[in-house]
Amino acid sequence: MLILFVSIFAAFIMLPVVAMLLNVRSADVWRAAQSSEVREALLLSVKTSLTTTLLCSLIGTPVAYFLARYRFKGKGVFDALVELPMTLPPIVGGVALLMAFGRRGLLGQAIHAYGYDIPFTSLAVVMAQSFVAAPFFIQAARAGLEAVPRNLEEASRTLGASELRTILRISLPLSWPAFTSGVILCWGRAIGEFGATIMFAGNLRGTTRTMPLAILTAMQGELNAALVLSVVLLIFSFCVFMSARLLLARRAAR
Repeated sequence: MLILFVSIFAAFIMLPVVAMLLNVRSADVWRAAQSSEVREALLLSVKTSLTTTLLCSLIGTPVAYFLARYRFKGKGVFDALVELPMTLPPIVGGVALLMAFGRRGLLGQAIHAYGYDIPFTSLAVVMAQSFVAAPFFIQAARAGLEAVPRNLEEASRTLGASELRTILRISLPLSWPAFTSGVILCWGRAIGEFGATIMFAGNLRGTTRTMPLAILTAMQGELNAALVLSVVLLIFSFCVFMSARLLLARRAAR
C-alpha cells in the first residue's frame, strides 16, 4: 500500500514534467537559451532571486531565533503574521505592496515626494520576491533552532559567552542543515515568483521581466515558445537544486 501511494505521487509530479519535455525539441531549447531576451530574463531572475535570498537570510535569521527562543504575549498573532504571505495568493501580496509602496500608497507618497518611485523597478521585484519567500526561510530556520538543545546554549552563557557569540558558535552551526534547506526553499520560491511581481513590478523587459513573466509574455503569442522557456527555467532550477543538495549531502557526510 505504501509503494502504491508513493508511486501515485511520483507519477503525479513526473507526468506533467515529462509531457512538457516531450513537446519541446532540444534544438529549440538551446536556441532560446542563446536569445538576448531569454538571457536578460534569466539573468534578472538570478540576480533578483539571489539578492532576495541574501536579504531574507540576513533579516530572517534574527526573526527565526526570536520566534524559536522567546515567549511573549501575542506570539500567536506574530506567528500568523509571519506565515501570512504563505497563505495569501501572491497576486494579493502584490496589491498589498502596491497599496503600501505605490505612488499613492501609505509610504509611497512620502517616497515619491523625494523624487523616488519603487513600483515597476528591479527593487520592486526584490521586494515582491521577499514578501512571498521570506516565510519559507524563517520557518525552516526556526525549526532548526528549536531542535538545538537549550542546555548547550545555557552552558555557553555560563562559561561567559555573550548571546551573540553563543548564537554564532553554538546555535547556527548545530542548525545549519535547516538553514541550508531554508535558503534553498527561499531561492526556489523567489525565482519562481509571478503574481506579486507582475502586480507590483510590472512586466518591463530588462527591468522587471523575470523568467516567469517572460513565459507569460511568450504564452500570449505562441504556446511552443512558452514551453521552450519553461523547459529552460526547469533545467536551470533543477541543476541549481541538485547542486545544492549534493553540497549539503557532502557536508553532512563529513
